[in-house]
Amino acid sequence: MDHFASAPALPYKSSMAIFPRPVSPKSALGDFWGYFKQQRQHKWPLLGVSAAFTYVIVWAFIVDANTNTMPTRNKIIYVQSWDANRSDAAVILQQKIDFAKREAALQKQQKKMQGFADAFGIEWREEEARNTAKRKEAVRQINGLLDERLAKAEAKAASATAQP
Repeated sequence: MDHFASAPALPYKSSMAIFPRPVSPKSALGDFWGYFKQQRQHKWPLLGVSAAFTYVIVWAFIVDANTNTMPTRNKIIYVQSWDANRSDAAVILQQKIDFAKREAALQKQQKKMQGFADAFGIEWREEEARNTAKRKEAVRQINGLLDERLAKAEAKAASATAQP
């Protein structure tokens, strides 16, 4: 039992055709041409739909092939430049201005989201009333802290200018 399949190989590959027996390229092209020679109402719309569908599939593969494969360009982030010798009071005043801008932007975004919630029938008014009260208290505390720090910084600056 040295050889498992020792029978001579059958020449089956040479007799196999690419197309099955009743089909040949010539007969397939003849069938295709015969179909287009017939006058049918649905011939051109179906051709258009099949071409569009094929285009969409090819386009989707092309888009998918290019998704997340291209190197990203360097993103430039601009940072505001500050004077190196500005006072603590100026820094704290800028913080108060930035905080007020942030709160205004947050309020604007909340109004936008409340409009979406109304459009989808989501009830938000009770939760918004609770959160608004908490938010006002937090804003009051932050502004109080910034005012306290501003007063200390101004007092420090005034005592520094008073001493020669």
